Amino acid sequence: MTKRPLIGVLGASGAVGRAAVRELRALGHGGLRLGGRTPSALRAIAEQDPHGRDETVRADAETPGGLSAFADGCDVVLNCVGPTYRLRATVASAALAAGAHCVDVAGDDPAAEDLLKDGDPGQDGRSVVLSAGALPGLSSLLPRWLARQGLDRPTGLTAHCGGLETCSPTVAQDLMLSLTSGGADGAAYGEPLAAVRGGRRVTRASRTAEDTERAGFPGRVAVQPYLSGESERLANDLGLDRLDWYNVHPGAQVRSLLSLLPGHLAEGADPDELARRLILAADLDLAGRKPYYVMDFELAGAASGRPATAGLTLRAASSYRLTAAVGALAVDAVLNAVVPPGVHLACDVLDPDTVVRHLRTGGAGELRLTGTAAPADTEPDEEGVL
Repeated sequence: MTKRPLIGVLGASGAVGRAAVRELRALGHGGLRLGGRTPSALRAIAEQDPHGRDETVRADAETPGGLSAFADGCDVVLNCVGPTYRLRATVASAALAAGAHCVDVAGDDPAAEDLLKDGDPGQDGRSVVLSAGALPGLSSLLPRWLARQGLDRPTGLTAHCGGLETCSPTVAQDLMLSLTSGGADGAAYGEPLAAVRGGRRVTRASRTAEDTERAGFPGRVAVQPYLSGESERLANDLGLDRLDWYNVHPGAQVRSLLSLLPGHLAEGADPDELARRLILAADLDLAGRKPYYVMDFELAGAASGRPATAGLTLRAASSYRLTAAVGALAVDAVLNAVVPPGVHLACDVLDPDTVVRHLRTGGAGELRLTGTAAPADTEPDEEGVL
């Protein structure tokens, strides 16, 4: 009998981890090792395994000994805990030391820098996949898929991403840290108001709209231009002349606090207290309203020598569910030897067609294609659910 690979899900009782366990089971992976700091919550998730094969292990990402014990015996570790920019490569390093591959739903440039500083894990045949989530992750995978849907060559991308949902402690703390870290070489994760023009980053190229409307987002929203390292790489990979990325904030409480965060931190405010305030602000914005998350992309270019556009909108009940779906797909790709040894970003090694197909059939969200450069089975100029 072939031995079933052991997948360790760290943070299995968190918002992303719970959804990731369900996604892995749906992909046919059972007998998971569920790790986290609350044994009772882990047991409750294990009891949902219809075959009763899951095991639970108390594990804290900030306790090296417990982390090593959790990774021991795993074939691949899926990391769903944070704060991302504080842990950096902690979980991936423990997985590699235990002889396992690692998939991280976040990770980004700081984790990659830490891992490669100590030598390429690919030399030992191990794979690490970082940024295997919604943003970063889907934020590059979906535009790459869209670029192949009828355009001869894309020249510009406009993206609007955001929603109304609860804010987890990990997300709140990472947001604080991203203001001063998260990018390559110790830089901040991204730059507000920046955009790509003529194929390069241009500072203060766009303006924030504090009270506006945006198709796909109900009600009034705030729209903030924001250029991350991931978006710059996407523009380079697709050969775009122009890229405009906008974070959309439907909640007034969250948007108000976000605008004050840089000043509060500069004055020495406690980041943990600010994170608690952000969680509360998200809860206040969500009160009495239905949660949602939207990723909307429009590519401009040419098709058959004429100007054309290709658009894609992904609407989901939760960004956490989307992140879990990408993380589970990355684990599946690693176990099926689709991912080569070494350190990779998910957008560089996952197949966009596979990701879109999983989103269509797995129920994580609804995708809608628009534009004049539609594929053969979609009528041009008409909206159609994929």
